[in-house]
Amino acid sequence: MNKKLPAPERLRQIPSQFSWIDQQLVRGGHLRDCDPSAWALYLFLATVSDSQGLSYYSDASVTRLLGMDALQLSGARQQLAAARLLAYQKPLYQLLGLPAAQAVAVGARSGQARSVGELLRQIAGGAA
Repeated sequence: MNKKLPAPERLRQIPSQFSWIDQQLVRGGHLRDCDPSAWALYLFLATVSDSQGLSYYSDASVTRLLGMDALQLSGARQQLAAARLLAYQKPLYQLLGLPAAQAVAVGARSGQARSVGELLRQIAGGAA
């Protein structure tokens, strides 16, 4: 089967700890605004996906296996997509790599938030 990634720029990588379930999923608050059905769908897809995060489970199979109805599945999919954790092109699911954390520091003198990039440019002698 010829597989085409819906979002190749976000190909999942095995995290530094043991499993596909990256601890940053919780620590970074990526599922904070998702309800339990979205958490269940994410865990299910992480369990059944291949090394690229791809799964071809049908809606009927997913709803049966997770004990949810079609409306709950649709809502769970939308929540995961909104959280930037899932790309979906029927019938293909792709679990995405976690978005990069955006580190921000507060300037000692100004009290204003500054990005790490700005701080690095200042350290390297560029304007901040």
